This record gives sequence, C-alpha cells and structure tokens, in this order.
Amino acid sequence: MSDSPTTLDGRPDPSEEWLRSLQPQPYDADAWQPLHARPRGAWRKYGLNLVFFVLTVLSVNLMGGPMLVLGLMPILIAHEMGHYVACLRYGVDATLPYFIPVPILSFVGTLGAFIRIRGPIPNRKALFDIGIAGPLAGFVVCVPVLILGALDASVIPTPPASSPNFISFGEPLLLQWSYEWLRGTPREGQTFLMGPLATASWFGLFVTALNLMPVGQLDGGHVVYALLGKRSIWVSRVGLLGCFGLLYFRPTWLLWCILLALFGRRHPRTLDDYAPIGRARMFVGVIGLLVFALSFTPSPILVSWADFREVVLSLFTSD
Repeated sequence: MSDSPTTLDGRPDPSEEWLRSLQPQPYDADAWQPLHARPRGAWRKYGLNLVFFVLTVLSVNLMGGPMLVLGLMPILIAHEMGHYVACLRYGVDATLPYFIPVPILSFVGTLGAFIRIRGPIPNRKALFDIGIAGPLAGFVVCVPVLILGALDASVIPTPPASSPNFISFGEPLLLQWSYEWLRGTPREGQTFLMGPLATASWFGLFVTALNLMPVGQLDGGHVVYALLGKRSIWVSRVGLLGCFGLLYFRPTWLLWCILLALFGRRHPRTLDDYAPIGRARMFVGVIGLLVFALSFTPSPILVSWADFREVVLSLFTSD
C-alpha cells in the first residue's frame, strides 16, 4: 500500500508531484551530462589561419614576385603540415599553421610559420615524430626547389662588398654542392645571382637549420629530448652557447639569440617519459643531424659588425 497522496479515482495527486519536483534531487553522476557550447563554424575555427596565409602570400609576392611564392610557400607548408599530421596521428590537439607576414622587414616577406600544440604529448615517441616531421618534410620539398633555382641562377660580375643593391648570403653545404654539380664554379671575379627560386630554397634551408638547432622547444630540442630525456638539458645549453658564439662573428644572429634566450627554457615532460622510442628513431635522428649539417651556415647574411654599426649610426645621425 502506497502512502503517496492520490485523487478520488486513485491517480497520484498532480499538485503533490509538482511540489516534489521542486525538492532537491539526489546527485546521479552517471546521469549528469556537461553542457557543451555550440560547435564553432569553419570560419571561427580556421578563419584567422586563412587570413594570415593570404596576407603572407601577398607579402611574399610583394617582395619577390609569383615565382618566390611558388618556390617558398610549398616549403613552409610542408614543414608545418609535417608537424600537424604527426599531431593528428597521436591524437595531440594542435592548430593549423599560422603564417607570419612581414613585408619590407624580411627580404622574402615572411618569417615562416608555426602551429600551436594545445594538448599534452603522450610519450617521447610521439614527441620525436612531431618534432622531426616538420624539418624533414620541408627539406624534401626544398631540394627540388634548390635544383630548379641553381639551374635558373645567372652569372654576374661580383659586386663590391659595399654595394647597397645586393645582399651576400652564406652558402650551406648542400647549396654549394648543388651549384658546383649543376653549374660548375664561376670564374674569378664572378658570382651567381640568385633568382626567386634560389632565394626560396636558401630561405628554406635556413629555416630548416634554425628549427633543427637542439635548443629548448625548437624542433631540434624536441628531438634531442625524445632521444636523451632529462640529459638533453646539457645539449640545449651547449647549443645556446654556440648560438651566442656565432653572434661574435655576425650581428645577424642577434635576434635569434634573443628569441632563444626567451624560449629556450627547460623542455617540458611528456605524459610518459619512460616509454621506449625504439632504435629506428635513433637512425632517423642521425638523418636529422645530417640534414642540419647540410642546411646550416654560420654566416647566413654576410654583414659585419662594422657594417651593422654604420647602419645603426646612420639611423640616428640622418637628417
């Protein structure tokens, strides 16, 4: 027999049911569901990435024309998508690439691109793959652009060192070997004038080398941490000191040293730092070291400290 109030015909009293519904109910964790915000549309999710991509294309085109866009953008896209696809493979939350347009301030119109990794890295195996995928993918795309650029480069008389209309670039090993193999060595008093494709390949090698430096949270820092764990801090410190050593010879390293000092902190742990990464990744790590050696130049832009001081002084003394 029920002690709940009923009506004359035996049905539950609706007023009592209504009052009972106002009383606090026991908490049921299984039945509780979180409220989710309305899913964002495609524009809200990817609009900013698209805007910066278009601005970067326009900026690169402004500085070097359509051929520079066709040569440089695929290298940068391949680099960032290498990271992004590796993140997808391991279920790591990451954004699409954000490209950086800097017209006038950069001779190619951009400083490159980056992705934001918003979720934790599950283990060192995932960290290694995410870190190495970008430089290797960008390097693979850079090689054919380098070959086309070498074939397209013209031979001109070597301009005076003080000529304001020319920028002299340091030559990574791969660029030197490619030009010697494809074009031979210029005669004395002559040099190669790089066209848009050659400029794109040079910048692609430069970006690859910078990112593979084994410092902090750069791509090379990810790789070294994945291989060595906590011991990678010593490699990172040596790499940072080496960068400051390069600053002694060329002022072009000044900005990079500042950035490394700010972002070259101790590498964060993964969720499982003790999971093995396997011997195969050791071999890939050696390939990454080889790519770094082929792409790196200690003097990317041949500007001396004397030239740098002269430019700075002219900014303050000009009418």
